[in-house]
This record gives sequence, C-alpha cells and structure tokens, in this order.
Amino acid sequence: MVRTGFFVEQINDRSPRFDPVLAAVILLLVATGVGMLLSASWFRAEQLYNDPLRFVMRQIMWVGVGLLFMFMAYLVPLDMVRRLLPVLVIGTMLLSLLTFLPGVSARYMGARRWIIVFNVSFQPSELVKVVLVIYLAHILARVEGDFSRPLRSLGPPALIVAVFAVIVLRQNDYSTAMFLIFLSLAMFFAAGVPIVHFVRIFVLVVPISVILLFTREHRVRRIISFLNPRFDPAGSGFQVLAARRALEHGGAWGTGIGRGVRKMGGLPEAQSDFLFAVIAEELGFFGVVIMIALFVFLALRGFALARKQTDWFRFLLIYGVTVSIVMQAMINISVVAGLVPATGIPLPFFSSGGSSMVVTLVMCGLLFNASSPAAGSAVTGPRLWEEARV
Repeated sequence: MVRTGFFVEQINDRSPRFDPVLAAVILLLVATGVGMLLSASWFRAEQLYNDPLRFVMRQIMWVGVGLLFMFMAYLVPLDMVRRLLPVLVIGTMLLSLLTFLPGVSARYMGARRWIIVFNVSFQPSELVKVVLVIYLAHILARVEGDFSRPLRSLGPPALIVAVFAVIVLRQNDYSTAMFLIFLSLAMFFAAGVPIVHFVRIFVLVVPISVILLFTREHRVRRIISFLNPRFDPAGSGFQVLAARRALEHGGAWGTGIGRGVRKMGGLPEAQSDFLFAVIAEELGFFGVVIMIALFVFLALRGFALARKQTDWFRFLLIYGVTVSIVMQAMINISVVAGLVPATGIPLPFFSSGGSSMVVTLVMCGLLFNASSPAAGSAVTGPRLWEEARV
C-alpha cells in the first residue's frame, strides 16, 4: 500500500534550495530554443499548415507541460521513485512495444517510433532515456563499486540495457539504440566498473554494432554521405551539404535572427534535427560559441554537483542525467558540423518535438531533486525491490 502521507510529508519538508545558476542556464536554453525554433520553422509551417506559428506554438505548449513535470520530478521523494522503478521499467517496455501495433503506432520516414494517444504522438524511446538512467543509478548504487562478481553485478543491468536497445533497434532507430548503449557504458564507468570488463563489453558490442550498421541500405548511404557528401548530392548527401552551406553562410556574426535563407526549402528538418544549422547561419560563429558554452556549463555544473554527493544513487543519477542531455547535444552538433554521420538525435531544448522537450525537462527536475540538500535517500539496499509491491 502506498503511503501517501509519507509523500506529502516529504514535499512539505523539502527545502526549496536548488542551484539558481543552473536553473537560470536551463531556462535560458529553453527560451533560446523556442526563439530559434520560431525562426527556423515559420517557413515550413506556412507551407505545410498555412500557419507560420504552428511548430512554435506546439513547442510552447510542450514547454509548459515539461515545466510542470520538471517541478513534479523535483518534488517527488527519490525513495518513492526507487520503489516504483519496476513499474516504470516494465511500463516503459510495454509502451515501446506498442509502436509495433498497427492502429496505435505511427510510421514516419520508414520508422515506427511513435504511438498515437488522443491524436497526440509520443515517442517512447525518449522515455526510455530517463527510465534507463534511473534504473542504472539504482542497480549500480546497490553494488557500491564492488564488481568482483561481474555476472551478478553487471548481468541484470546489461540485460535491461540490451532489451531496451533491441526494442528501439526494431523500431528502425539505430542511432537511439547506440545512444542508449553508450549512455549505459558512461554510467558503468562512473560506477567504477574495471577496465577489463569494458574490454569484454566492447569485444561483444562493437562487432554486433558494425554488422547491424550495414544491414540497412539507408544506414550505409548515411556513412557514404558522411565520407563523401557529393556522392549523392540530391539524396542522402543533401542534408549534409545544406548544413555545410548554412554554417559557411553564417560567418562570424551571422545573418541575424530570422534572416537566414537556408531554412526556406534548402535545409530539410530545419525545425528539428538540423536546427543547429539555422543557429549557425543566423547567429554566426560567436553565437554558436555562446550556445555551446551553455551546454558546457551545464555539463561542468552537473558533474560538480555529482562529485559533491555522498550517496551512490544520487551521484549516479546526476551523472547519468547530465551525460544524457549533453551527449545528445554533442552528437547533434557534430552531425550538423559534419563530424559524424547523420543520426536523428535531437538537440535538447531546441529541436521541435514534445517527447524530447518533456523528457529533457523531467531530467532537469531529477537533477535538481538529487542535488538538493533535502533529497537524501533513507532506504538503501536490496529491500527496495522487495518493497516495490504497491
């Protein structure tokens, strides 16, 4: 039976203290993201829906929903989150499997990654990111750095990661599946997994990843276009070349907000995966440096907050959330800059999409929660899973 009185008591006792500078940076990223989305999306929205504000108004709605859930994630007792973790993991798996059911799922560009609920699309793989971070923080915290029995300490988390990765891979989302694996490896590293175990994991994962990479033609084309965009300039190389032109056109100071031209039909997905190219064109090199600096600050502040923790779970939760947000930003920016092949990983706080925005803000709420002086965990050890029956 859930003790609702305990939940209310924890909320009433919570200190409102959290990192105000970090909060300001996150709100600045959100506000900047909405502003740049307006600039990047109005032309396409006008063409598709005869409404230049279509994308940005929906994004503002999702920002509101995300801020509400962020506040809830900040207030919820971490003990309760850990007790409900089995429900979260199983529920997220079931939601992910719904993408394979016709009539419930939606297909876009050959991939089934969305489910439709009350005419609203939702991408379960975004939810997987935050649930996986919470799960790994919980399960690795119980080990407390002792990996002398790797099958027992690493077996369960590796199995859950593999299940989620396979489900996402079956949704034809290779990039997110690989992201989940590398996010998990980063958390394994933070938890103190010995190098010898990493070598074994890489020996297993790398060959499988390479084989899977070449099992779909569109993945091969992305690799070829990355190596030589002019191999198929009107097809798979079009986005790469368009993004490159946008970066070159921006120069040092940019064309000015709203004055970019590449988004007007010359840059596919300017409102989502390639929004960074619009930022580079309109704000220029120095604007890009400032934006990247905000993500760097988020990373440094997150890691600093993690290092202050004396509790394994809180340390790993803060670390995992920080890595998840910043690694997505690094990948997206690297794609637009031509440093890695196109992936489909969104730019947190910026790319159009309710699932990404809400989940990112939930992660921020968990970051504030775990780093708050009032967020101590009173229940540790194996009893958590036994007490999860509610």
